Amino acid sequence: MLPPPQLSEEIYVIPLEEVGRYLVYAPLRKAAFVGNARVVNFLAALKDGKNDCAPVDSSMTEFLRQLEMLDAGPRQPPEDLLPGRHEPVSVTLFLTTVCNLRCTYCYAAAGDSPARFMPLETALRGVDFVVHNALKRQTGFFELNFHGGGEPTQNWHVLVGAHAYACRLAEKHALKFTSYLATNAVFSDAQAEWIVSNMQGASVSFDGLPQVHDAHRVTAAGKGSSERVIHTLRRFDEAGFPYGIRMTVTSEMIPHLPDSIEFICSHFCPNQIQAEPAYQIGRWAGAPSAETSAFVEAFRKAQSRAKKHGCEVTFSAARLGTLTNHFCGATQGLFAITPGGSVSACYEVFDETNPRAERFLYGKTNGEAWHFNMETLAFLRGCSVDKRAYCEGCFARWTCGGDCLHKALAVGGEGEFSGTDRCNIIRELTKDQILSRIAEAGGVCWHALPDSDEGGDEEE
Repeated sequence: MLPPPQLSEEIYVIPLEEVGRYLVYAPLRKAAFVGNARVVNFLAALKDGKNDCAPVDSSMTEFLRQLEMLDAGPRQPPEDLLPGRHEPVSVTLFLTTVCNLRCTYCYAAAGDSPARFMPLETALRGVDFVVHNALKRQTGFFELNFHGGGEPTQNWHVLVGAHAYACRLAEKHALKFTSYLATNAVFSDAQAEWIVSNMQGASVSFDGLPQVHDAHRVTAAGKGSSERVIHTLRRFDEAGFPYGIRMTVTSEMIPHLPDSIEFICSHFCPNQIQAEPAYQIGRWAGAPSAETSAFVEAFRKAQSRAKKHGCEVTFSAARLGTLTNHFCGATQGLFAITPGGSVSACYEVFDETNPRAERFLYGKTNGEAWHFNMETLAFLRGCSVDKRAYCEGCFARWTCGGDCLHKALAVGGEGEFSGTDRCNIIRELTKDQILSRIAEAGGVCWHALPDSDEGGDEEE
């Protein structure tokens, strides 16, 4: 007599709109199917330890075994163990707090505070450090990124100088070197040509329809910036330069999201389009939230529009191809340098005056070496999704990774995490992705190879 079946993993049952239909999902096996109440009751009985329960039928039991939901043995949840030492091979430079725009929803309120510019010597020390680590760890590569609480190209001579220095070190030590830029794309043609010729990619802030973009992304003189951004994107496309678009969606602009996506897909060639609700800090503090069910519905329509053009719209914390217990570099030792020479773990904490500087700034240079507060770094490394009680029952936790730590602290403070409005968006969009994978795999089930990403799906 065969032994009774055993559940292999944590399995989630998600009710669907169709009565009596359920999405059955095993995230650690990258497997899912849509079943009925009878199958769900069978799985629930096994979860409760009733191993003598009668199976639905032998073919269903075998189907569940093929999906590794039964009798496959345990699989270790994702756990990125970070060493006590800190030896990053990627550096992000927050070059300045100055910005040539005055976006109404700017999380940094860039341009409002006194101007701060990173000196070239600070940038070069950052490059030296990651190159030293790349040689020590024998990675064969290092990375330089430009970001910040302002527009990086406003500190142009340091951007160019740091990049040239990195190129020299890469050639000297036979290291592969890549560089990327986050930008508002409002700069001169000469700067655009330099970026195309020297960098490997860019993330461009652009909200789609000109009237939507210009309603919030205005110049320091109060004029819309869409014309200049569109000009830059066209130059990028003509040069075949790889870039992604980062859209910020405010509450009143949610209805325009599908048309904005249509506009982008019809006129430009980005590698990726990321759409995110406006963050309610900085200039947008107290504004109506866009983290709503209306955003989810508009996002779905936008995805459908994009698909017709062969494009994809993404949301940062809905990423079915990833299994992780961390959302981003904030809990994995991001090495980002502020204009004042402090080390930040978060893109949104760009200088020492930030309200959460004490939580995210963990190091500084004395002019010769970098010194890190390992206690602060250990706290950040410990803020993984598997440490959160609230997230234990969430089917999206191993793909979401806990979402943005800065946003969680901004909403809930330093107390126990109790969820945010983004959690519902993450669950709904992740559910959509699972159902889409099932449909793409033939409509019966989805089961990916253990270590595959999005492209590694195979139909059972």
